[in-house]
Amino acid sequence: QVQLVDSGGGLVQAGDSLRLSCAVSGLTHSDYAMGWFRQAPGKEQMFVAATHWGDGSTAYADSVKGRFTIARDGAKNTGYLQMNNLKPEDTAVYYCAVGSGTYDTDDYDYWGQGTQVTVSS
Repeated sequence: QVQLVDSGGGLVQAGDSLRLSCAVSGLTHSDYAMGWFRQAPGKEQMFVAATHWGDGSTAYADSVKGRFTIARDGAKNTGYLQMNNLKPEDTAVYYCAVGSGTYDTDDYDYWGQGTQVTVSS
């Protein structure tokens, strides 16, 4: 059974940093993508970043390029989203997911429970 546990959210001020973690269990191969999505109140879930677990290739939404970095640690089966220079518009519930795609939520099969990130101005 595949399980994802995401954590690391919190309340920070604009300009601060946070690192989200996503612990993965139950996967026996590395041919998948890990993605991060976020959902702000009243808005649709949107793509933030993704990485291929096997080759480490990455993709980012334009709104976070240069501020967020996605990474993975195969030995720990954990993915990370380092978020720097946070802005109030980054406030959302952040979800990690694994699957075969990159940008589309429909391509992801397993999801974490979500972690709240709140950025005050």
